Amino acid sequence: MWRMLPARPRRWLFAQGTAAMAPKPDRHPPKASHGIAVAGELSRPTGLGEGARLMRAALDQLGIANWGQDVGDRLPGGQDGRHKLEMPPPGAPIVLHENPPSLPWALLRLPRDLIRGRHVVGYWAWELPVAPPSWRAGLRFVHTVWVPSHFTADALRPMLPADGRIALHVVPHPVAAAPPVPSAMDRTGFGLPVDAVIVLVSASLASSFTRKNPLAAIAAFRAAFGDRSDRLLLLKLNHADHFPDDLAAVQAAVAGAANIRIETRMLPHADRHAMTACADILLSLHRSEGCGLVLAEAMLLGVPVVATGWSGNMDFMDATSAALVDFALVLARDPRGVMQVPGAQWAEPDIASAAAQLRRLADDVDARRTLGARGAAMARARLGSAPLAAAIQALGL
Repeated sequence: MWRMLPARPRRWLFAQGTAAMAPKPDRHPPKASHGIAVAGELSRPTGLGEGARLMRAALDQLGIANWGQDVGDRLPGGQDGRHKLEMPPPGAPIVLHENPPSLPWALLRLPRDLIRGRHVVGYWAWELPVAPPSWRAGLRFVHTVWVPSHFTADALRPMLPADGRIALHVVPHPVAAAPPVPSAMDRTGFGLPVDAVIVLVSASLASSFTRKNPLAAIAAFRAAFGDRSDRLLLLKLNHADHFPDDLAAVQAAVAGAANIRIETRMLPHADRHAMTACADILLSLHRSEGCGLVLAEAMLLGVPVVATGWSGNMDFMDATSAALVDFALVLARDPRGVMQVPGAQWAEPDIASAAAQLRRLADDVDARRTLGARGAAMARARLGSAPLAAAIQALGL
């Protein structure tokens, strides 16, 4: 009967029920303690899970004791590892990498008294310039909110209490503190042509097909190169088995083009990074990004990025470090209803602008090397562990 309900009422009932049962934090948390706990989907191949893992790696680099609380190990895609259940000492703050709709559910999966006597931080990621009104309900479970970008901060700030009792800090994912390490896999190992210029699109279909916008990437590639056999578009699409209609739309857009390949295997992290390193260009014609982890990883690997010049990725990009694509702001319309907030806008990237950037870089290896080096330098400068250290210091550690 539950599954027979439409998705939106089902989500609302789930949120209301879990919020009523979930434990609430103490009204006045301790001001100082030792170490920090990180909770979230630590064993799952999701953006929130990757953010939590990156935070733990950065805390290790900073020499700050940390403990993992995994809420995703029993879910599909969960992986055994370091992150099962480590009990932090009394008073250590806890950072919950769960957005408000699933935050009460995450708290219910943790030991019920875990948040007692702790400063609770919600690490929230959102991809539109306006946050859903329903997210206000998540504020009752946290003392502080951290976000990965100024774009997300601007979206959430209007919903915070006017008295300032809930602090908001921009804490970018510290990708440069734990940079991607590729495996030894090369083009031959992936079955890719050695001599072609490869344009990579890497996206999860679970992260809103319309927002990630791979159909625009296909259109831009076709506009730039047509059927040229020395140019290859590689579409790395995760979680395609869960979204067959989206995959079918991609296949229809590809229309059997010999110079476009679709890769749907879930690869180990090191092989995924190796595939990125094999590319000459990474292309993202997203309509919006809260951060843009895939873009940041590519930049750190020295791969030049062609991307929509709007939203969270602009915290670590400019016209000198990435090939920015022109866009127009339009009303955000998501057929799934996830990225749907009244009055919210997102970007519609310009296909001609993207095609021009692709041609420019594909035809000039020196331009690719220069842009790749500048991108790597920018990502190292903007995505290190210093903002995390400052935010932790504000907690009293």
